[in-house]
Amino acid sequence: MPRGRLRIYLGAAPGVGKTYAMLSEGRRRHGRGTDVVVGLVETHDRPRTAESLEGLEAVPRKTVRYRGAAFTEMDTEAVIARRPQVALVDELAHTNVPGSRNAKRWQDIEEILDAGIDVISTVNIQHLESVNDVVEQITGIPQRETVPDEVVRRADQVELVDMSPEALRRRMAHGNVYPPEKVDAALANYFRVGNLTALRELALLWVAGKVDDQLDRYRAEQGISTPWEARERVVVALTGGPEGNTLIRRAVRIAARTKGADLLAVHVTGGDGLLGGDPALLTRQRALVESLGGTYHQVVGDDVPQALLEFARGVNATQLVLGASRRGRVAQIFSRGVGVETIARSGAIDVHMITHDEVMRGRHRSSRSRAALTRTRRLTGWAVAVAVLSALTAALVPFRDTLALPSFILLFLTTVVGVALIGGMWPAITAAVGGSLLLNYFLTPPIGEFTISNPENLFALVVFVLVAAAVSTIVDLAARRTREAARAGADAEILSTLAGHVLRGEAAVPSLLARVRETFALESVTLLERRPEAGPDERSDPNVWRLVATSGGPPCTCPGVADTDVNIDDDLVLAARGQLLDASDRRVIEAFAAEIAVALRQERLEKAAEQARPLAEADKMRTALLAAVSHDLRTPLASAKAAVESLRMTDVDWSEEDRKELLATAEESLAKLDRLVANLLDMSRLQAGVLGLALQPLALEEITPRAIDDLGPLSGHIKADIPMDLPEVIADPALLERVLVNLMSNAVRYNPLGDKALVTASVYGGHAEIRVIDRGPGIPHEAYDRVFMPFQRLGDRDNHSGVGLGLALSRGLAEAMGGTLVPDETPGGGLTMILTLPLFPGRSHDAAHGVQASP
Repeated sequence: MPRGRLRIYLGAAPGVGKTYAMLSEGRRRHGRGTDVVVGLVETHDRPRTAESLEGLEAVPRKTVRYRGAAFTEMDTEAVIARRPQVALVDELAHTNVPGSRNAKRWQDIEEILDAGIDVISTVNIQHLESVNDVVEQITGIPQRETVPDEVVRRADQVELVDMSPEALRRRMAHGNVYPPEKVDAALANYFRVGNLTALRELALLWVAGKVDDQLDRYRAEQGISTPWEARERVVVALTGGPEGNTLIRRAVRIAARTKGADLLAVHVTGGDGLLGGDPALLTRQRALVESLGGTYHQVVGDDVPQALLEFARGVNATQLVLGASRRGRVAQIFSRGVGVETIARSGAIDVHMITHDEVMRGRHRSSRSRAALTRTRRLTGWAVAVAVLSALTAALVPFRDTLALPSFILLFLTTVVGVALIGGMWPAITAAVGGSLLLNYFLTPPIGEFTISNPENLFALVVFVLVAAAVSTIVDLAARRTREAARAGADAEILSTLAGHVLRGEAAVPSLLARVRETFALESVTLLERRPEAGPDERSDPNVWRLVATSGGPPCTCPGVADTDVNIDDDLVLAARGQLLDASDRRVIEAFAAEIAVALRQERLEKAAEQARPLAEADKMRTALLAAVSHDLRTPLASAKAAVESLRMTDVDWSEEDRKELLATAEESLAKLDRLVANLLDMSRLQAGVLGLALQPLALEEITPRAIDDLGPLSGHIKADIPMDLPEVIADPALLERVLVNLMSNAVRYNPLGDKALVTASVYGGHAEIRVIDRGPGIPHEAYDRVFMPFQRLGDRDNHSGVGLGLALSRGLAEAMGGTLVPDETPGGGLTMILTLPLFPGRSHDAAHGVQASP
């Protein structure tokens, strides 16, 4: 069965007319004979929307009950069973009531589409997941209901329902969107002109991106490779050289000439992976591109012009920015260069050649890349060339009348290859030229002269020189690649060590500085920070820089005295003393520097968070107290007040039973109020450290019944099993009673109806353990500590039903009396709160040496 087609009307804000447009489309199709049904439409009491529903068949909604209330949702099964051609389903991002078939309405729509039914739906831009945080920054209102962008992007059609901010505000003022009592607040907050303008731009840009995707898909399906200039896209080619910043800024200015133009930076890496630019420069240039609103890309290709143009055509670019060649004039004679080749093959893409300060300076290479072999090996190659060629010539002179010239050439060629293996290219080329001269003078007629009588011998000598030069070049290139690969492997190992260092949590700034010093054998490594009042160019003034951290010997006081300095950003510099580092080492140390900067920012953020934590706790306490005042205080006060006012009414003849019930209500409410105020006061005393204690010996079999009596109507839901022969404990009688009341009331609250919570006691290891056991839902192990946080209810209550002080206060009181309070799992399900108290010394009991517990 073919999947149905999805059409979505997208709006910038509520009230722009998405639902009306959806219903208008439904009526139009219904008028043409299409079988259209309304799966679900929210009219929000808007007259024109309600009028548009007339004449359209609506599938009855289903009722879902949740927390004692009834809600209606779309009946997805009924829509599929009805099998219309088109279903109209409003509010794509809607969250269904818990207990529904799917959590989200867009999932219901997916099922309808899978059944082969076309769907028309609506959504606002603020509900798209990718722009949800942006919308919150604009409007200041978080959007709880979101839909993945991919769901909307997969739609066959997305139509923008647009309306100017002024027109939408007029609709609001006329009462066409919200009821009159909500209009003023809406216009003053969410529906401000600036907010609506920003949301409108977001919607337009998102739809433009969707259209762009459709265009790319169409071009791919039709095999169209030439760019269509529907939208300006500027691609800047980066080589990893120092001219990159100039090219990026020039490309940004080119892109800025067209509103909404895209900027893309691309770097082409050679197929061998070793011919790319300077990684450190590329990293900084990538950061620059992204800070200017562009994107960075990296592609692999041995033919650089072809790779650039394939990338540009793939992204439908209209302009390509290249830097003028850095090669010298001689090099340009033998090769036209990337720029000229790209222009010749560019076709419809405009190519900009940008001049810069590095033109004609050649490519920058480090000293290590110029010398593939060590100096010792090169000197050895020179020595071997001189010694072996001289000895070989002397050994072959007696055989010049018996051996032909090709035999001499093969022996000399073997010597040249050996020199190339030892000393590299230049000793080998020297050996080839010197060998040809020795062959000419000593072994080729006429002997003793630098002339050759036979043209074949001349040809043989020329070939000998060329072959020797080619072999020596190949050997030198192989040695260079081996050295570069070894260097890359060493750098990778160092960076891998850095990554492991970070993953192990050792990313503190001093630790990273020490690792840099050890890795590069430096005398000292120092992180310097520019003082706020300092100028940008004062690199040699110690008073301008502040030492953040250092490792090793005497630190650098400013970047100007360092042997190597790495600029992390405008204010941070990593200064190293001990030796100069070449370009390849510098690339690695820049990676360390970036990680050090991240570690420094993390440390500072942690300190700031630590300083803000007391304020947050105080704010949390204040918010919770307000919640307590708004509900926990008002509710018992209201109940008591209502009961007392009822008793004072003279025009009602209350029966004796009614009077007792009203008095009981007032008494119970005032008792709740008394307990809440006492808990709040005790918690504040605990946090202030001024809680007064009156510790004394207590018998648990005496204090427990009093605590049960304090529960009032809840006392019948508690079963106590306290052995009579338990030793006395050290505690404050009032506080211990308070702890037990809180624990037992908590157990009763969560215990199943009809079951009684159990209180038992035993002695173990010199302490008494009181266990309050319930068979309720329990709590997960990872939440054992969180239940003791003040105002914590683990989500089992809404924000208006109390402050959850009981367990937090109980643990605080237990610890104040020298005891502990920990949760444990009840075997078979439920929660057991274990209160441990010290035994009274001097009145030991046999039970103190073992365990006594009720069955």
